[in-house]
Amino acid sequence: MATDPPAPVSVPSAPPSSAPPPSAAPLAGPPPLPDSGTEPDGSAVIRVLSYNVRSMRDDRAALARVITACAPDLVLIQEAPRFFRWRKRAAWLAAHSGLLVLGGGAPATGPLLLCAPRVAVERTEDVLLPPTPGLHRRGFATAVVRIARTRLAVLSCHLSLQAAERHAQAGMVLDRLAALDVPHAVVAGDLNEPPTGRGFRLLAQELRDCREVRPWGGEHTFPAERPERRIDAVFTGRGVEVLGCGVPRGLPGVTEADLRAATDHLPVLAALRVPAG
Repeated sequence: MATDPPAPVSVPSAPPSSAPPPSAAPLAGPPPLPDSGTEPDGSAVIRVLSYNVRSMRDDRAALARVITACAPDLVLIQEAPRFFRWRKRAAWLAAHSGLLVLGGGAPATGPLLLCAPRVAVERTEDVLLPPTPGLHRRGFATAVVRIARTRLAVLSCHLSLQAAERHAQAGMVLDRLAALDVPHAVVAGDLNEPPTGRGFRLLAQELRDCREVRPWGGEHTFPAERPERRIDAVFTGRGVEVLGCGVPRGLPGVTEADLRAATDHLPVLAALRVPAG
């Protein structure tokens, strides 16, 4: 169902020289990730964040701090609130992260899109996938946006726990991107399987796994307490340059305590250069 873009949401002690307690200290940082900006030719450097937020059942303030520290232009969320007062909770997260609600949420059965004020919305669409008896129904949150002189298709997904359905849904991601008919695209989500999985491999054959192209930061995303698997990912279409991608452990403003308190997944942050035109 096509939707109009929503209205913006207004948004004895140790001596002083001692280090902060480990739970509050930033992690050792990776090399700097490029900041968002516009190139002289109208191309755009953007930051894209993928994050499973477990219906915001955990520490909402920690979640907002992590998102804010990542300074994203686009946030592709999975497991957004879907039930009672879900719009209010999505609006809270956007406002406390300096962002706007773009689309998704309950109409997409969980995937949600947030964006920075510099992002202009061309259109949005929430897509329900065919149901499988006994399994949670899945959906996509999609949009076409403009940033500077670029135009970009955006899709957030959360694939099935069941392997056969998960593979089929990965194919539906590619079909939906083709239907959006935009030269450049970004897809992100909780794939519920590692890069060796059939669905993950299907997406990586047609799109580019940003972490594989230009590793940056941490690799594993689940579980947040002791990450052992990479099941969350950001993909781009051809023509988009990947400047770095990974878990933002050690990014200024991101602490170990917040990453563990915010939700049960770790986020994936990618810096991309999207060509103008």
